Amino acid sequence: METNFVEISVKGIPVRVPATSVDDWTVIVTGKRLKQASIFDEEWLEGEAVQNPEVFIKHLTTGTLKPDIFSFARKLPETKRRFPYPFEWDNVAAIPITTFSEWWDKRVSHDLRKDVKRAEKRGVVVRVAEFNDALVAGIKELYDETPVRQGRPFWHYGKSPDVVRKENATYLDRSEFIGAYHGEELIGFMKIVRVGRIARMMQILAKAKHYDKRPMNALIAKAVEICEQRQWTYLTYGNYTYGNKKKDTVIDFKRRNGFEEIRFLRYFIPLTVKGRLAMKAGLHLGIRGMLPPGVIYFLRALRSWMPGSSRVSSATEENAATRETPEPVVSAQE
Repeated sequence: METNFVEISVKGIPVRVPATSVDDWTVIVTGKRLKQASIFDEEWLEGEAVQNPEVFIKHLTTGTLKPDIFSFARKLPETKRRFPYPFEWDNVAAIPITTFSEWWDKRVSHDLRKDVKRAEKRGVVVRVAEFNDALVAGIKELYDETPVRQGRPFWHYGKSPDVVRKENATYLDRSEFIGAYHGEELIGFMKIVRVGRIARMMQILAKAKHYDKRPMNALIAKAVEICEQRQWTYLTYGNYTYGNKKKDTVIDFKRRNGFEEIRFLRYFIPLTVKGRLAMKAGLHLGIRGMLPPGVIYFLRALRSWMPGSSRVSSATEENAATRETPEPVVSAQE
């Protein structure tokens, strides 16, 4: 059975990982001490990759990759248990789409409505944008505004125009770009990828210097409007919570914009003795899934006070829906 390699992005750094094809789907293996197999770009693919887990189990246990654990998730609106394998509760931040007025009148706060109106009053125009040289240049300018966002080095900072184009050109046949403009200047943008009837936000970003114009809120309002027009059922924005981290400025931002937590199943199938032992110890959950919330908040606070840590304003700097590949496994989160 042939082993190939595919490139994933880990915190903005391209990394080649071993991969194999199972039932016409690409499965990648990440991790060194604990090898975990998963569907490549699982959340962006249309259709359910894993219809018969036994096919994947047989291939992975007899092939050359030898992963310790195989993980896969069910997609919205599937939220019930289907297979007799161990699972963890995963979650997604989502706005169920009925009508724009339902979102506007019932899901968001009065302050959020004021922010969207403020954007319009201060000259922000939000519209669908064509993916062309002008948009790529505008996105690069957004990336290069600051090397630090949310207290961390910003992995898109300083990328070449060719790299910016390549990274934003994924799934173009199912993508929508929304731009927030002030005059001719692109001050914020969002990329949506349609997955079935679900609109998944792959990236959303705005310039910190235009925070007073609330472009982020205006972008989300436009996305909800587009979803209603296209008759899409959900607008999703990454995880609602990540591991045991239940309080965060990003979570607050999502809540204020009408997102809610929808939980679904993520299956974890041990394929080796090491995999079974790791799952008993909770190692398959990753660091964020294992540490108590109090420890997570302490470490975040400690990081913010470390020398060289420049904290950037919270909700103005959201970028939680990028196409970056997360840690190999995230449980009880998205």
